[in-house]
Amino acid sequence: MAMHFGEHVMVDGYGGSPTLLDDKKIVRGCLDELCELMKMYQLGKPQVYRAPDNHMKDPGGWSGFVVIAESHISIHTFPRRKFLTADIYTCKNGIDANFFSDFLKRKFKLEEVEMSLVERGLKYPDHNIN
Repeated sequence: MAMHFGEHVMVDGYGGSPTLLDDKKIVRGCLDELCELMKMYQLGKPQVYRAPDNHMKDPGGWSGFVVIAESHISIHTFPRRKFLTADIYTCKNGIDANFFSDFLKRKFKLEEVEMSLVERGLKYPDHNIN
């Protein structure tokens, strides 16, 4: 029986603490902690960048990424909107999406979260074809 390649969990969080959402150290710490708690192997240290206000829809915040052997984890914060968006894409199957969502809710004091889970690579071959 074929198994899908991996899973992509996407979380949008609303009503978060502007102070926490605007803290580079918290974003970086979350990326490190998620790797450890979800047993994912970091290929490099998390990178966190200040994203400037584009004077349109995006009022600026922090964008953090960590590349993992299983793929990646990212967190984007928008303190002035009390909003964040984050995702984990992994080749592991059976990811605990609720753990990821609840973790972010606690860390950034989010009032509400929306979560989506997408199974990726539904036709992924079960053996090498080249």
